[in-house]
Amino acid sequence: MSEFNKQTKLLSTTKEDIQTAAKIIKNGGLVCLPTETVYGLGANALNGEAVLNIFKAKGRANDNPLIVHIAKFDDIKPLVKSVSEKAKILAQKFWPGPLTMIFEKSSLIPDEVTCKMDTVAIRMPSHKVARAIIEESGLPIAAPSANISGGVSPVTAEHCYADLKGRVDAVVDGGECEVGLESTVILMVGDKPRLLRPGFVTAEQISEQIGEIIIDDAILNPLKKGQQVLSPGMKYKHYSPSAKVIIIDADDEKYYSYVNQSQGEDVFALCYDEDVEHINKKCLTLGKHFDNESAANRLFYNLHQFDLMGAKVVFARLPKTDGVGLAVVNRLLRSAGFEVIKL
Repeated sequence: MSEFNKQTKLLSTTKEDIQTAAKIIKNGGLVCLPTETVYGLGANALNGEAVLNIFKAKGRANDNPLIVHIAKFDDIKPLVKSVSEKAKILAQKFWPGPLTMIFEKSSLIPDEVTCKMDTVAIRMPSHKVARAIIEESGLPIAAPSANISGGVSPVTAEHCYADLKGRVDAVVDGGECEVGLESTVILMVGDKPRLLRPGFVTAEQISEQIGEIIIDDAILNPLKKGQQVLSPGMKYKHYSPSAKVIIIDADDEKYYSYVNQSQGEDVFALCYDEDVEHINKKCLTLGKHFDNESAANRLFYNLHQFDLMGAKVVFARLPKTDGVGLAVVNRLLRSAGFEVIKL
């Protein structure tokens, strides 16, 4: 595994290829599989050695826990100590879908999955191919995003293959991901549920179902020194393309002026559809002005595109933080290493 010289198979979504992917998982191998959020790098969640190979393939720090994916609600029972009434309400409303819940783990979950913590993150993806592979394997599948650690999460099979060719056994091509951002993560252990990573299932939607929740300070701020990583995506710098991302917090005119005055052909803008006519640099857009769902869907795809276009610097507009916008801002801040210019 250390030499990264695997023969990486490219698989489709036929029944035969799904069986092949499941067999690789059962035999302790690594498979990039599509979900509705981003592509995941999957291994048998009950096999500590297989899970350790995820960390090796990604170059991932061993203090950054993984999410375990299941195909149906009953699959959760042997993996956790208990499921609270609030968790059952959220599962009934949002599963299958882009919501991850963290529980106290059972002894079945190896330490490699949780980085020796007493809790485990569980999610039931809505992508039919992901669930078919889980069901065919008969196993829970541990899967972080299928990219080199710290880079931009993959939303196409091509993104996975470019990053992990030779490091994994197979990539299953299920097309472009529908959501485009990782799942919402909420800690269900303790007196009050705590939102650790925002996503397509919003804080407002969760509160409507189970009442007040805590919004973790690390969503919009760097982790404090020595603070434990309770959820994937809490690391200081993450989701980063090769280009340097700088966030501009400004009104329309100040944003246009700042970007237009910047020197260099390799300076690009990440903005909204309405901004393009006012900017003299190459642009990729997040959709219409402050359309948060469109921005969530396009963000990672565009960050990959900037690298393909040869961008060295990307000046990104700062979205609003309401609804799904909180997830977009969370990812952008980490992509930029929290470098924000306020005008």
